[in-house]
This record gives sequence, C-alpha cells and structure tokens, in this order.
Amino acid sequence: MDAFSEVLSGVRLKGAMFFSAQFSAPWRLSTPHSRALASTLAPGAQHVVIYHFVVDGSARARLDGGSDVELSPGDIVVFPHGDPHHLSGGSGANQVESAAVLLKIATRDISPMQAGGGGETTRFVCGYLTCDPLLCGPILESLPSMLKVNVRSDRSGQWLEQSILHLVEEAASDAAGSDAMLAKLSEALFVDTLRRYVAGLPDQTTGWLAGARDPVVGKSLALLHRRAHHAWTIAELAAEVGVSRSALVARFTRYLSDSPMAYLTGWRLRLAAQALTSSPKGVADIAAAVGYESEAAFNRAFKRAFGAPPARYRRQSRNPASAARLPRLQA
Repeated sequence: MDAFSEVLSGVRLKGAMFFSAQFSAPWRLSTPHSRALASTLAPGAQHVVIYHFVVDGSARARLDGGSDVELSPGDIVVFPHGDPHHLSGGSGANQVESAAVLLKIATRDISPMQAGGGGETTRFVCGYLTCDPLLCGPILESLPSMLKVNVRSDRSGQWLEQSILHLVEEAASDAAGSDAMLAKLSEALFVDTLRRYVAGLPDQTTGWLAGARDPVVGKSLALLHRRAHHAWTIAELAAEVGVSRSALVARFTRYLSDSPMAYLTGWRLRLAAQALTSSPKGVADIAAAVGYESEAAFNRAFKRAFGAPPARYRRQSRNPASAARLPRLQA
C-alpha cells in the first residue's frame, strides 16, 4: 500500500515537454513565475510545476535572491511552487532573449533553440506539470522551492532519459503521436524525480513525504486517502495498520504535526472544495461523498477551514478575482 501513489492517482497530473535548448557559454535564461506562463503552457491550469533536465554540459540554477545550485548531466531541477528562477552557464551575462523563448513555447516548437556566446555547450529540455493545488497539496506543501535529483544513477532513470530524448527528436520533426507520448513521459519523469527525492531525505526529516515513507504513517495515509469517506476511528485505523492507538497517534503526529483524524478532516474538506468547483453536485451530496452524515456539520467545518460556507465558496470560485481572496485550507 503506497500513500504516494494514492495521492497521485487522484490529482490528475498532466504534463508536457515545452522547450529544448542548446546554449553555449556564457548564457543566462530567466523564467518568470509559472503563473505568468500558465496561459501559454496550459490555459486554465490552477498550478504549474516547472522543471529543467540537463542532458549535456553544465549549468547553474538560482531562485530570486538565492545562491547558485550547480547542475550536471542527468540532473533535473524542479520548481514545485513555480517560483521565478534563472538558469545560466559560463561566466558573464549573455541574456537569452525572452521574446524568442516565448515564441517557441507559444508555437509548440520543441526543436532545439540555439543561443549564447560560443563557448561550452549545455543541452537541456524543459517540462511542466499541472495539477489541482487542493488535491496535490499534501505533496507540494512538503517540497522546497527548488529541488534537484540525478536520474543517471540506475537503469530505469537512464531508460526514461533516452526515451524522452528520442521523443523530443520525433516531436521536433512532427512525428505522429510523439507529443502525446512525451506528455506521459513528462509525468513519469516528474513522479520518478519525486521518488528519488523522497528516497534521499534524511532520517530525521518530517512532513508529508517523509511520513509517506514511514511504514506505519505511510500505510495510515494510504488507507485514509483510499477510503476518505469511511467513518474511521483511531481504534479501527490502528488495527488496520497493526499498531496500538497511542503508537499510531504518536508516530503520525511526529511527521505531520496533526492527529490522523484531524488530517482526515482536512483531506475530506480539500476533496469537497475541489468537488464544489468542478462538479454540479449539491452541497448535501458532496458532504455525504466525503464522509459527513450531517450537512450542517459539513458546512461548519468547511467555513472554519476556508473562511466561507460551501455555497458561497462555489460562487466565488467561479470568479477568479474573488476566488483569489478566499483563504485556502492549511493542512
């Protein structure tokens, strides 16, 4: 039973490769917040995760106000929250023209863009993932602003890399079906990156991802996500996991700073909020679907979490300006 897979199965990740480059040193590429790219990359997307995969050469990645992170062949650098960032190679400033980059993105031209000062060449491809921030919140909220892993450490990563590079070449030549296959591989690459990141977390790390790796907490999370509507009790959950109630609560709280039942309440409300904005179901039906026997109890819990009752939340979510002012659930 895999908590990581349970969450990912419900968030409906959608991905694609959107940019390929061969830049010669010195070069510098600045990327705005993913919100600024969303209308071009994925119109209507609520959250966009950007990542860059270094194929050959070297580069540096940096967040606004942060320090440089060195990148080598096989490295993937991910910006889970879509923060503005910069990629560069060599010494000196030779800014890649943003208008030219945006034109390639807008025209879905994935043939390699060439630019730079004529020195050492860096080759990389860029991709993105979209997801509902409510449903992928448990994972996103456990991730830093920037993370880096290398996929060349085993055969599965090497196979994934070679498959992506082959399809990038096919996409650049307009081979039928290559875009669709690249989208699936982009999603697979992102999931593989997260798995490698989780595997490398220090033992003392806390948070959702670290908890998902723990055998007791991970099994508890998987059960709660798989059967969120179930009338769980601590006694039943502990019996399913195979530990005492006190041991379960202590272990769960250590990683997530919440009890299992408090976590379940938060997850149910996330599911409800997503349903309110994506389906025509009535409030009572949504409340029942996420495990509430009483619509009144659901309304109270929802208002505490989101600052507005369900019906008003639904109305305001249809107006982007109003929805932006609604407080989001803090799990």
